[in-house]
Amino acid sequence: MPPAVLLPGYLAGAAPYQGLVQAAQALGVRMQVVPLRWWDWLPTLGGRSVTPILERLDQTIQQVQKQYPGAKITLIGHSAGGWISRIYLGQTPYDGRVWEGVRWVDRLVTLGTPHTSQERWTRRNLDFVNTTYPGAYHPEIEYICIAGQAVQGRRGTLAYESYRLTCGQGDVWGDGITPVVAAHLSGAENITLPSVWHSPRSPGLWYGSPEILPQWLPIPTARL
Repeated sequence: MPPAVLLPGYLAGAAPYQGLVQAAQALGVRMQVVPLRWWDWLPTLGGRSVTPILERLDQTIQQVQKQYPGAKITLIGHSAGGWISRIYLGQTPYDGRVWEGVRWVDRLVTLGTPHTSQERWTRRNLDFVNTTYPGAYHPEIEYICIAGQAVQGRRGTLAYESYRLTCGQGDVWGDGITPVVAAHLSGAENITLPSVWHSPRSPGLWYGSPEILPQWLPIPTARL
């Protein structure tokens, strides 16, 4: 059974996802996390190119391809890893390089990904993604977008400010970081999970918690 490949979220390394990997293995899913460390993100700060992350993702995909020649992969992107994965799938040059990951992947699953944002330091990259590959762009790819609905933003809270910077409104529902409206993508299978928080460091259950994983993992692995 070919594995899933998971791309961590912004400023996250691979280590916080090991619990998710173990829970996935218990369900019979072979999952590999792109072996990032938090400082691998430093060259991307300030809205600069995410090419260093794309390179690490491609290296992992190529390793998996050697293990499973010709197999199509389920690519899972957490948070910013989701929209970066959309760049990887595409055939249009990004900073002078074409990745064309659509050759290797037949399913993209995003977890709490801000597919839209009003943050000035992410606009350059996200504008490229949404202009070049709007919505569920590739017809040969199955897009599944998972949103968490754990907390409604209230003034003076991190959730409120994060939602406001992402979608322009702070008092909406989301996973504490990404509002539901931004985590969904036009043309995708959009799923909202109640009481699910954004990351492994969240105060409650998150997308990768063993109690939550079966609510979305059987969907992306159905054709593995």
